[in-house]
Amino acid sequence: MDILLTGSVAYDYLMTFPGLFKEQILPERLASISLSFLVDSMSKQRGGIAPNIAYTMALLGEKPRVMATVGEDFGDYRAWLDSKGVDTGLMKVVPGEFTASFFATTDRASAQIASFYPGAMGQSATQSLKDLAKKPDLVVVSPSAPDAMMKFPAECRELGIKYLYDPSQQVLRLEGGELARDMEGAYFLFCNDYEFDLISKKTGWDLQHILKHVKVLVITRGNQGANLYTDGQEFFIPTVPEEVIVDPTGVGDAFRGGFLMGYSRGFDWTLCGEIGSLAAVYCLEQRGPQSHNYTKKEFVERFRKHFDDKGKLNELLK
Repeated sequence: MDILLTGSVAYDYLMTFPGLFKEQILPERLASISLSFLVDSMSKQRGGIAPNIAYTMALLGEKPRVMATVGEDFGDYRAWLDSKGVDTGLMKVVPGEFTASFFATTDRASAQIASFYPGAMGQSATQSLKDLAKKPDLVVVSPSAPDAMMKFPAECRELGIKYLYDPSQQVLRLEGGELARDMEGAYFLFCNDYEFDLISKKTGWDLQHILKHVKVLVITRGNQGANLYTDGQEFFIPTVPEEVIVDPTGVGDAFRGGFLMGYSRGFDWTLCGEIGSLAAVYCLEQRGPQSHNYTKKEFVERFRKHFDDKGKLNELLK
């Protein structure tokens, strides 16, 4: 299956704060909050939602395409993705711009405060699905420039392409009418439980109303697993026990990558979710959204310690 990923491409600057954010915040002073955290570590990582998802898909044997705008500093990052099996042919360099940057500080309870500089991502809407020589089987619309996030679903509807709508961090920027319009006709809607509540509040749509407009809804719930809803059925996806918790950045992207690998191979919904669950834990156990690594054999062996794939993952080992 040809899956095209759109969304942010960024360098991630990840910092750790040894305390707890909640102990530093005075609720009665939120209107004039002014805080500075002394962090005890920092690392620069390759990130961005589209390549994060693509990276996990490639680890599992897929060949995803990424369509995005990047800066002049993208050369080494492109070489990295190419070496891992990601198709970067549609990643366009914008002259005079830096690749987007994500700055995140995580406390010892895994709470996170982050900011994002768009850089070249601000030019995402200069690309178009109509210019593609080959129409993909599925387009993933994940957070990028707001105008691009509106353009790509509209083009998918016009061209008759299935799309996965994943507004995640951009839920805060999008209005209820915009969210409702682009959920309408989406094959998948992916979000976490907090984002789902925001979407419901902004649109006035409850769970059942949303399911009238999307084919498959997946709500991730951190260490509480995930729920998948489709065709009047609900499936619960449990988490895989982690060996160590290092950094939550990119865990949701890894889940999506694992899930989409299963979907591309025609696996049932439960198996797709279980693959996503294990892929997510591999990411959680490393620092940075593209630092986890494993062979397909290692992945299958660990998977079978927790789930029964009924032999379907044997095709990964061929």
